[in-house]
Amino acid sequence: MNGILMMIIAIVVLGGGYLVYGRWLAKTWGIDPKAPTPAYTQEDGVDYVPADTNVVFGHQFASIAGAGPINGPIQAAMFGWVPVLLWILIGGVFFGAVQDFASMYASVKSKGKGIGTIIETYIGKTGKKLFLLFCWLFCILVVAAFADVVAGTFNGYGADGATIEANGAVATTSMLFILEAVALGMILRYCKLNKWVNTAIAIAMLVAAVAIGMKFPMYLTQTTWHLIVFAYVFIACVVPVWALLQPRDYLNSYLLIFMIVAAIVGVFVSNPAVNLSAFAGFSVNGQMLFPILFVTIACGAVSGFHSLVSSGTASKQIKNEKDMLPVSYGAMIMESMLAVIALICVASFADGEAASAGLVTQPQIFAGAIANFLVSIGLPWNLTFTLINLAVSAFALTSLDSVARIGRLSFQELFETEEEKEKSPVVKLLTNTYFSTALTLFLAFLLARIGYAEIWPLFGSANQLLSVLALVACAVFLKKTKRKSKMLYIPMFFMMAVTFTALSMTIYSLSSQLFTTGLSTGMSLQLLFAVLLLALGLVVAVQGVQALRGKDMDSGDSLIVEDAKLNPEEA
Repeated sequence: MNGILMMIIAIVVLGGGYLVYGRWLAKTWGIDPKAPTPAYTQEDGVDYVPADTNVVFGHQFASIAGAGPINGPIQAAMFGWVPVLLWILIGGVFFGAVQDFASMYASVKSKGKGIGTIIETYIGKTGKKLFLLFCWLFCILVVAAFADVVAGTFNGYGADGATIEANGAVATTSMLFILEAVALGMILRYCKLNKWVNTAIAIAMLVAAVAIGMKFPMYLTQTTWHLIVFAYVFIACVVPVWALLQPRDYLNSYLLIFMIVAAIVGVFVSNPAVNLSAFAGFSVNGQMLFPILFVTIACGAVSGFHSLVSSGTASKQIKNEKDMLPVSYGAMIMESMLAVIALICVASFADGEAASAGLVTQPQIFAGAIANFLVSIGLPWNLTFTLINLAVSAFALTSLDSVARIGRLSFQELFETEEEKEKSPVVKLLTNTYFSTALTLFLAFLLARIGYAEIWPLFGSANQLLSVLALVACAVFLKKTKRKSKMLYIPMFFMMAVTFTALSMTIYSLSSQLFTTGLSTGMSLQLLFAVLLLALGLVVAVQGVQALRGKDMDSGDSLIVEDAKLNPEEA
């Protein structure tokens, strides 16, 4: 096996999955290009904002990818390249992309509402409250993990105190991106230019930011970057999506596409050898292939977080129902391709080679491998390494934008009442945008201080359990609205087995340490989160399965009728 053959297999499987299975799902569930989407019917200028397909795709892809498809496959490579590749391809086509498409489809057909509201409509109010609490806790984990990844990528100093020029350049460029995104948001909203003119402006901004960043690197400590990143996320979480979220994702999408194209070209030019063993065994370093492989590769094959983006932000920006397939299913297929590239990258290094070159973290291994590939076509190693590091940080920072907003919305919705006058002072405080954002980010900041390496296993388990809940909710929605839902059953029950096992193992391990050596504050928080997530996930999953098995229509009838009026031939 070599890099080119692995890449060809991935392109054929993933591309075929989109063209055949993705289109079959769209035909089976029903797409109505003439139906008005929530971006228009619920337009508010803040969350519900119609956007072109390429803009929404950029937001979706940049938000769902994050650091997951890079970190996960590299960590899971200890089991060998065969199980990792199989799970990415099978999981991407039949698990992850299906969940993302179903989540967006259910949301668009339900006035752009999130998974929590869909659960309330078809399963019950208690299920919704528990799900929203689960989502909030999960978002805190995601923000903590990805904020630490970003701060580490921006850290201007090594362990020996020496400055790291590549990190400094990435930091400067990323800060310029934020300023440029605000300017681009104004242009997109008020100038109404041709999309090709907008594209030219975005690319020019991108090139300028990279050039300035390379010339003037910024050197700050990781602790300082933690504070700056969280301050930025707070702002990004409360401003209208058109002012920062949309244009930043649009701007970053070009950088991210460049990274993937550069990696694919690098693989085909250099044809790296695969130095990993094909299969290292069912148990490696005390880690069991089941369930560890399936929670470690969280975002490359299936990810519950994607359902929050698909139904929480992207669904509110879809201009036409036909855009759902490329934006949701297509973005997940692209992410699976990125996960395969990450696998090829780590496989290209001989045992101990990456560490000897100073490439320690997963993003560094990924960037270093691609830089090695592209040296063969004459590109400078330092320039390529910096650009790829920049793209990785852009992934993680963009995910932070989206997940912090989703966490804030989940917390607010948890305490919202039907009538404004019924709100007590406490409820008004809890549903206040600024308070709910501050509380979410404060707890995430505390967790981020212990480092993403400690958080990642719990994040992976919680992430995959969220996918179970999303699949259950979507399956109930499809069944209650007289659409086929059985294609969700295998992913749903398989991920139940994976996540309940993984979380139970985490709780057992942390509890054992608690009664023997004791736990640090960070580890104690992890144990508390693990117990809460498992309990909440179990209750919501059981309620969902019961609703799925039930034959009588419930309180969801009103929404079913409303959906039927929009598209009667599908209902």
